[in-house]
Amino acid sequence: MKTQTFAVRGDHIQLDQLLKATGIFPSGGEAHAATTRGEVQVDGKPETRKRAKLRAGQMVECGGVRVSLTGEEAAGSQE
Repeated sequence: MKTQTFAVRGDHIQLDQLLKATGIFPSGGEAHAATTRGEVQVDGKPETRKRAKLRAGQMVECGGVRVSLTGEEAAGSQE
């Protein structure tokens, strides 16, 4: 499984926005459809709310990709 890290700017990011921003899906519509079908997991559990608010420390899995969410300060310290 491919793993990537994504820095959350601010308090949260919506699930559909994350799926598009990471390139898992090329459009918000495809992200919505996959979420509705139950193809997306957040912290190991199916997530069907396409606009679920995700925060640093959470893990999203979909389509063979695992995304680890970090805070802005953690991403900045890695540079």
